Amino acid sequence: MASGLIPASFPSLKCRDLGLSFAKNVDFTKVAYVPNSQRRKFPNVKVFSVTMNSTSGSDTVELQPASEGSPLLVPKQKYCESVYKTVRRKTRTVMVGNVALGSEHPIKIQTMTTSDTKDVAKTVEEVMRIADKGADLVRITVQGKKEADACFEIKNTLVQKNYNIPLVADIHFAPPVALRVAECFDKIRVNPGNFADRRAQFETLEYTDDDYQKELEHIEQVFSPLVEKCKKYGRAMRIGTNHGSLSDRIMSYYGDSPRGMVESAFEFARICRKLDFHNFVFSMKASNPVVMVQTYRLLVAEMYVQGWDYPLHLGVTEAGEGEDGRMKSAIGIGTLLQDGLGDTIRVSLTEPPEEEIDPCRKLANLGMQAANLQKGVVPFEEKHRRYFDFQRRSGQLPVQKEGEEVDYRGVLHRDGSVLMSVSLDNLKTPELLYKSLAAKLVVGMPFKDLATVDSILLRELPPVDDVDARLALKRLIDISMGVLTPLSEQLTKPLQNAIVLLNLKELSTGVYKLLPEGTRLAVTIRGDEPYKELDIFKDVDDITMLLHNLPYSDEKISRVHAARRLFEYLEDNTLNFPVIHHLQFPETTERDNLVIAAGSSAGALLVDGLGDGVMLEAADQDFGFLRNTSFNLLQGCRMRNTKTEYVSCPSCGRTLFDLQEISAQIREKTLHLPGVSIAIMGCIVNGPGEMADADFGYVGGAPGKIDLYVGKTVVKRGIAMEHATEALIQLIKDHGRWVDPPVEE
Repeated sequence: MASGLIPASFPSLKCRDLGLSFAKNVDFTKVAYVPNSQRRKFPNVKVFSVTMNSTSGSDTVELQPASEGSPLLVPKQKYCESVYKTVRRKTRTVMVGNVALGSEHPIKIQTMTTSDTKDVAKTVEEVMRIADKGADLVRITVQGKKEADACFEIKNTLVQKNYNIPLVADIHFAPPVALRVAECFDKIRVNPGNFADRRAQFETLEYTDDDYQKELEHIEQVFSPLVEKCKKYGRAMRIGTNHGSLSDRIMSYYGDSPRGMVESAFEFARICRKLDFHNFVFSMKASNPVVMVQTYRLLVAEMYVQGWDYPLHLGVTEAGEGEDGRMKSAIGIGTLLQDGLGDTIRVSLTEPPEEEIDPCRKLANLGMQAANLQKGVVPFEEKHRRYFDFQRRSGQLPVQKEGEEVDYRGVLHRDGSVLMSVSLDNLKTPELLYKSLAAKLVVGMPFKDLATVDSILLRELPPVDDVDARLALKRLIDISMGVLTPLSEQLTKPLQNAIVLLNLKELSTGVYKLLPEGTRLAVTIRGDEPYKELDIFKDVDDITMLLHNLPYSDEKISRVHAARRLFEYLEDNTLNFPVIHHLQFPETTERDNLVIAAGSSAGALLVDGLGDGVMLEAADQDFGFLRNTSFNLLQGCRMRNTKTEYVSCPSCGRTLFDLQEISAQIREKTLHLPGVSIAIMGCIVNGPGEMADADFGYVGGAPGKIDLYVGKTVVKRGIAMEHATEALIQLIKDHGRWVDPPVEE
């Protein structure tokens, strides 16, 4: 892997004809080769975009590809305190009113009001309800002068009622409004993509160096008064970049990318630092958890290079509602918390704001527990994981062997597999079992469908003379569904064509050799075993998959770090077994706890491309819930797409319709469209940009009126709300993406 050292004091050099640029005015190091296919200018010239830091505090900055073969060069410096255990990243303390944010304090939780800010009584009531639920901070949208004036009355009314919870003003497009509300609120959130720049038109802009410098000077001119006012009044600030609202200027230089998000925020941070203002935090939100995780990591890596120690606000924006929203948030936020990153969090749900507090608290507790215990494994060297750009490690899917009577190629799915645990009781009603596995039934016979479980685990085999139960299993095996069963069961009550589940001891002692030659094996493994014990994998040819299963009783061992260690071993030894993340939850685990734990542990691995599927077990949970949660987890990690994907904002005072009601209405009529992504946005603040991930958009354009988008382009404006859902469906049909809902047999 190529790497290099560049002196941090490298002089300014500009050579645009060759696409090479060193510029002292940008305050962090980045070197990236831009492939021809992604070039907007000089399409036939190899281009490196290079920016040097002249004040990093070190003489040289070492760079390396983000992953083998990647064009993105990143600082070799770390992105977290430890790769083998959870250690909170050390930050300064930022005061928001009387609430302290930073690594020396517990992780703080927050949400945002949805009422019209001008309705003082309703907003006060909502803030009180949120505070009573246990939030540490509340954000309120402030889009104009009338809302800013109302903020003074909101603050005074709350103080009179003995509610001293810090209030945060959410600002877009309105520097004068920010200046006004900074006189009464405790914190100002600014969006670098639209605070000083115009709303993005998604145009590729051409800049000379002087033009670009003038844009930066304009930002400083507009932003500096707010910084000075925050200093004067002792306010805090959040520099909050959104993936969906980067400016045309940033996107023209860096693309709609994590790098662009980081640079957008750093432009504002440099102004704060120039004015000796340090009471601020960063956020890097995206609706895609994979992009969100990559961006925060890149941000922190750059801060390590700079020697900066500003706290982080974590969140997945427009996560949606219900289990989907909780799962996406758990994947994004939970991943970073287990890396020791994050000082305050918000779970953005299309639900009443007080409903965000409980999942938010669960995630904060998870992060604090991991950091307090420093959960992890023994130290190991990590050389293969891709921190900054997603590249999936795909295990070798089963290959059909000569002479095999059944097709094993379908026991795992190329885009991510779902395994389920089945009991003998389930076998007593075969048709119900087939339906619970989401198999399609034709005259009572099962067939695999788009979201059918790939394999099952049967811990106890039916007696050899139980003809009906064995026939049901045979029918599943015949449709290429794997049936895993323990070695002891297979030796005493053999099931033809079963996959035999072993532990590492059974594998190393060779007891599996009592099975017929060529029997397919699955091996359950913790991931923290000594590497010498894992060397047995090099000598066994019939392993179809590994199940990574670390019991929850091991409180100080981290499932995430143990799995990362396992994947390092497999990569070092060129072993490409598929790995399934097997999570067994204790009895009485609540649904929300299960979703958040699954997203934070298995999701934290899948979001790095580590793993080939999941198996969730919880004895007292409904079979359908576990199956749906498994598929939601894979889809949230951008792996297997089995239903419509929604980008749905959580609502705020800008929202121009009842977001929860409309969202439910749209979902009811469009949930059956896997591969289609629909954005449901209350207003335009994050609309077109955040819809970069969506195929179609439903956006509030004016009170009672809806605008429809295809990608980032508006195609219909001002549709009456009562007709907008049907117009959206017609738009999907017009683009050939509609299918009628399946009819139950």
